[in-house]
Amino acid sequence: MQRSDDRILTTHVGSLARSDELLALIAKREGGEKINESEFNELAFRDTVQAVRKQANSGVDIGGNGEIPRVGFSIYAKDRLGGFSGHSNRGTVTDFAKFPDYAALVAKRAGVTAEDVSKSATLWPSPQCVSAVSYNDGQVIQELDMFEKALGEVNPDFRETFITAVTPGILSTSLFRDEKNPDYVTDEAYVYALAEELRKEYELIVSRGHVLQLDAPDLALERQIMFLDRPIGEFMSRMELHVDALNRALVNIPPEKVRLHLCWGNWEGPHIDDIDLEVLLPLLYKANVGGLSWASANPRHSHETELFRKYAPPKDYLLFPGCIDVTYHYLEHPEVVANRILDVVSIVGDRERVVASTDCGFSTFAGYVMVANDVAWAKLEALSEGAKIASEKLWGN
Repeated sequence: MQRSDDRILTTHVGSLARSDELLALIAKREGGEKINESEFNELAFRDTVQAVRKQANSGVDIGGNGEIPRVGFSIYAKDRLGGFSGHSNRGTVTDFAKFPDYAALVAKRAGVTAEDVSKSATLWPSPQCVSAVSYNDGQVIQELDMFEKALGEVNPDFRETFITAVTPGILSTSLFRDEKNPDYVTDEAYVYALAEELRKEYELIVSRGHVLQLDAPDLALERQIMFLDRPIGEFMSRMELHVDALNRALVNIPPEKVRLHLCWGNWEGPHIDDIDLEVLLPLLYKANVGGLSWASANPRHSHETELFRKYAPPKDYLLFPGCIDVTYHYLEHPEVVANRILDVVSIVGDRERVVASTDCGFSTFAGYVMVANDVAWAKLEALSEGAKIASEKLWGN
């Protein structure tokens, strides 16, 4: 991965907004309707080109494909893995139960009932695993080809490119194992099987010259969904399993080719039951990756940046602090961004190991957008401008 050797580089977490035309086709496909695949691919390529061009125009140094062809950052894998059908009852976060007025407001904005928003943490239905999983690389190859074609058309001045992928852990908690599944009688067996199959996607992404970003909100988020009101030891034991499975999937990939993204869920609620970062950092450092991206711009977790003094990152480890919140329309002032960058540099003591990023993606699920598209691009511009200010102070140029 590129270090900030001569100035603070910028990147983002991955997902960017799709066009209404593409969203309409995604909705039809997810609803079981047959769609024109050629039309879908044309629209997805057009949107990918647009995403690459706008990233470059916003000053992003390490760009991605925006996850444009995917239905969601995690459940996209259901279309690449055999062995799934039916429906997983995901459950949701505690904010809706503890703040009923908030639940009612969210429901009103979404045009649904408060009961609807209190049932599920996902926008799109998720199947469950009913038999042995098996990976088909056709879609990832198509997505990589599309991205590389878009890069060739736009010719952006990126220092590096990245592609995101789901981790075995968050996939196992999003697409549940059917308890009657004859191939996996335990969750442990299921998680390790997912790791073995997803390994193929990881290695293909890296083989095409991209940095691999692994999205692992499970390592924080599941404390208030799957492990709500259960002993912290149970949660940590399951997360140890997730990290171990991830390391098995990364066995053939150098850590410096991989960055790990952690967040507490991408919504603009109270986040009252978010687990503290301090509990997680020692576990996160066990993952065989070369850097950590985490949500640090939001008011629930911004104070936790100080923890990197107490829990020093491994040698040569890069940090990708979120310097932009992706859940509200306040446009961060570049000086605010610069101050956030400078805080991390002062704590780590090494400017070259800090790359400025966003808290999370701007559209983690297709159609799930909290920030208007024009504001989102303005936020990325502010990120770039703030990085320039910080660079002037750090390098004196």
